Amino acid sequence: MIDWVRQAAKDPTVLSIKQTLYRTNESSELVEALSEAARNGKEVTVVIELRARFDEEENINFANLLQEAGAVVVYGVMGYKTHAKMLLFVRRVGTKLRRYAHLGTGNYHRKNSLTYTDYSLLTADKIVCADVHRVFQQITGMGKKIQPKELIHAPFNLKKSILKMIQAEKRAASQGKRARILAKMNALTDPAVIQALYEASQAGVEVHLIIRGTCCLKPGIKGVSDNIRVISVVGRFLEHSRVYFFQNNPNQVFCSSADWMERNLSNRIEVCFPILKKKWANRIVEEIELYWADKAQSWELTKDGDYEERLSHADESIGVQTLLQKSLDHS
Repeated sequence: MIDWVRQAAKDPTVLSIKQTLYRTNESSELVEALSEAARNGKEVTVVIELRARFDEEENINFANLLQEAGAVVVYGVMGYKTHAKMLLFVRRVGTKLRRYAHLGTGNYHRKNSLTYTDYSLLTADKIVCADVHRVFQQITGMGKKIQPKELIHAPFNLKKSILKMIQAEKRAASQGKRARILAKMNALTDPAVIQALYEASQAGVEVHLIIRGTCCLKPGIKGVSDNIRVISVVGRFLEHSRVYFFQNNPNQVFCSSADWMERNLSNRIEVCFPILKKKWANRIVEEIELYWADKAQSWELTKDGDYEERLSHADESIGVQTLLQKSLDHS
């Protein structure tokens, strides 16, 4: 991502760059690249969250550096933390203007990128890029409430959309169809979402959750959550990606900056984006399935709130993180 911004800073056909920064590393190369772009005469807008826990002072310093370089610095929407991960370029191609966007589940932080697992989407899809543009307009105060065509964003319609998709799986199960929800995130604490998952479970929906940290849902309780299982994977890398899969939704796979927590769904600016290309959507689902096959570094949440280690009897059990790293090394 740093190289991408550096290239854009030097590219004479790039007219503007917009980016959110929630958490980035000290002596940020990304901030320097954005500053260079501004000094080169490009229209640079950076949305910096000053209330990112533990990074408040650093973010204030970055804001000052960017302003000195000529960038427009915006501090988000009053009352809401800007937690979305977005980057947008506008570039002249011949006689036309084209947009290019990056959306991710993790921060623009070099050190974290070496130790966290996350997903990123680079796209030139016209509808998605137009949605990203509208969200930036809204955050920077230039646009009113919007209705994106592909993106789902908090605090406006993300929670409502999640509940609607859970309800659709419940309805499908009631009609005798196969219904399944897969989700991976850092925490699950939102009461309304948990209740919806309980109801879906009892309607016959298979619910498999990978929750790294806090999980207020209790799986495997007879008559309440019979069809819900929850695991946590603890390995070399910190599991940070947020992925949602809904079997019967037209777009089955979504990635997001948001955990299913009340603070994320109701009190933060978050973006959830569909994986529109079937090839990549299938790949993400296949990778999520690998987590469930992991018997080397995974733990399963019991109905009593305890975690039990999922051990394999095989001597050569390999953890999912190692498998994914090997697949990337050979791709």
